[in-house]
Amino acid sequence: MNPTRLLLVDDETAVLSALQRALRQRFGSALVVSMCSDAPAALERLRTHDVDLVISDLRMPVMDGIEFMRRVAVLRPHTVRMILTGSSDFATAQAAINGAGVFRYLCKPWQDDELAAHIEAAIAQAGLNAAQREAAQAWQDRCDAPSAEELERRRLEALEPGITHVEWGPDGEVLLPPITGFGSP
Repeated sequence: MNPTRLLLVDDETAVLSALQRALRQRFGSALVVSMCSDAPAALERLRTHDVDLVISDLRMPVMDGIEFMRRVAVLRPHTVRMILTGSSDFATAQAAINGAGVFRYLCKPWQDDELAAHIEAAIAQAGLNAAQREAAQAWQDRCDAPSAEELERRRLEALEPGITHVEWGPDGEVLLPPITGFGSP
């Protein structure tokens, strides 16, 4: 099983280090953690690297966490998004969840066990997202597969090129090609 890829975004490097340490102790190599200290750098990273989870601080300079998550949703819609903040304002939480599709809204300071439980739920959600994408792709592949009729048409066309091409007249009659090679009329 592939490890889960997590991107942490916070303008405070001490918070990034503490999160990484807590997650490494709990998840070990099952969770690959990368970090960015600002939202524009994180977006640039997401343009070139796919991740399963993103946890972002809410209050950051240049771009706040909600705007960042909106952009993540456009850039990587399958990525599970979580906000981590020192503010427990209900309106802000509501904006994050409804406006940016945030999976969880976590408060600082966090308890390591609670953080781990939220990460486990996010990993499960990422797994569901992946399974849904795979099922949708399988369905699309089946829809794109040629039907039995199309396969037969291709087989006949390979045996006798042009056999499946029919010209229709204005009243629905089949128009035959002119007969050639039997002398002049």
